Parts: sequence; C-alpha cells; structure tokens
Amino acid sequence: MRLNKVNVLFCLFAMALTGCASNKVDLSDSPYSQAAAIKGQGGSYKVGSPYQIGGQWYYPKEDYSYSEVGIASWYGSDFHNKKTANGENYDMNTLTAAHRTLPLPSIVRVTNLENGRSLVLRVNDRGPYAKNRIIDISKRGAQLLGFQAQGTAKVRVDLLEDESKELKAALLNEPMPTRYETPKTTPVYAQRINVPKKQIEVFKATEPKIEYNSKAGGKQYFVQAGAFSKADSASNLSKKLTQFGNVKVAEADVNGKRFYRVRLGPYSYAEEAEVTLAKVKNYGIQNASVVRD
Repeated sequence: MRLNKVNVLFCLFAMALTGCASNKVDLSDSPYSQAAAIKGQGGSYKVGSPYQIGGQWYYPKEDYSYSEVGIASWYGSDFHNKKTANGENYDMNTLTAAHRTLPLPSIVRVTNLENGRSLVLRVNDRGPYAKNRIIDISKRGAQLLGFQAQGTAKVRVDLLEDESKELKAALLNEPMPTRYETPKTTPVYAQRINVPKKQIEVFKATEPKIEYNSKAGGKQYFVQAGAFSKADSASNLSKKLTQFGNVKVAEADVNGKRFYRVRLGPYSYAEEAEVTLAKVKNYGIQNASVVRD
C-alpha cells in the first residue's frame, strides 16, 4: 500500500513525538525518521568534491549501479564519538561504514565472501585508504559479519539504489521516489547464505588491534591543518577541529620566526591519520597534510 499524504503527515507527527527523544538512526525506520535522527546529530546529505590522499585522487559521485569486490576492514574506539564526514557522530556500536566515494549517506549491502554473511549498512563517513581496502565498517558491523577478530575480510559491496534515493529525498525534503511504500523491516542483522551451523561464531567484546601496513617505526603521525604566525589564529582553528579528534597547537621556530602548528593526533599508523586527513579536507582545509614526528 503506497503512502498517501495522511501517512506522510503521520510519520512526521510521530517523529515529533518520538524521533526527537533519540538521535539513533535505525535502518528499519522510515526514511523520514532516519533523516530526522541524522539531522539531529548535525548530519546532512553530501557528495563532496574531489580530494587527494597519499598522492591519489578520489572523485565522490552518485553511482547507483555501484558494486565492487575487495577487502573490508573495521574501525572502532579511536574514532568513537568523533564527527563523520557528513557531520554525524560516529558510533562504533551501530551499523555504519566508511567509503571513499559514495554519497553520504548511502545504503549498501556488504556480503562477507569468506563465510556468506550479509549485512545492510549506512555509509556516512570517508575511508579507508589502506591498499586494496574498499570499505571500513563499524565495530558492530564487523562482529555481525564475522571478521572482527581477523581484522579484514574479502567482501562484495552493493549499493541499494531505492533505499539510498529514498533517504536522500527525505534529507533534502525532495519528493519521495514513486517506489516508496510502507516501510518494511530492513534486514539489518547478519544473514547466512549456505554456511554450515558449525561456523557460527560467538562474538567477543574484546577489541583487537588492527594490523596496518605502515607503522611509523618509533615516530607518530599527525594531521597538520595549518601553521600560523599568530597564536590566536591557531587557537581559533583548533577549536573548530575538535570534532575530528584530539587537537593541539605546537610551537615551532623556523628561521628565527615563531609558528603555531595546529595538529590532530597522534596516530600510530599512516592509514589512521589519512582517515582524519580526508575529513579535514572535506571540512574545507585543502592544504592539510599528514606529517610524522
């Protein structure tokens, strides 16, 4: 049964009564309820401009035919409660993901090709930038897909066109696509596809360290957002960037002149720093870079 105007008004009225009480985004809710929760966190719909990380350019775009096979990784406490690339608060215990070019937010189905599990996730962040990795999944998503302990898995990522367009329309207050019907429960929990019962795992609460490829060898990585000759200018920028992580202003003397460097970090691995770098560039600071001390 298609939603008529009365149904839509009822959804909006229900959001006013219940949606404001919690900004948690539930994929089983209607696009209107999801949009209200996203906006309640400060999130919005965005595609973004081309950006460069580690010498490689990335070109965000709306690609509703997107399907790709590659390596998935996951990210957890280092980014928990920090801002995502579209302005939401990252919660490692919800079903979200980071992608380098898909619109934010988008709805995708991720299938673990190593065990057959499939999961619907909402992409609301940028990353990953390690070699051969195509998506970064929340800690909870990695648990349900069965690869938290090992850190990575070979997956297929398929963008769900109808669901993504519906959420976009709700966020932008545009007419809802004609496909839209009374919301059905979205299969947000992991499903199994021809996998023996003996492979079902008991998820542990422990959070192992993910192995990255480029540890600094005793040094640490930082994202440098700017260097200023005036302390006030550096302080003002650092306050704006606290949403992306730990920020500090470091003093440095160059050719007899004092500079104030605004840096986020430290990070033990280059890939972690590059995730934050993408967010800072997406924020509008295109001259930001990763440095190592």
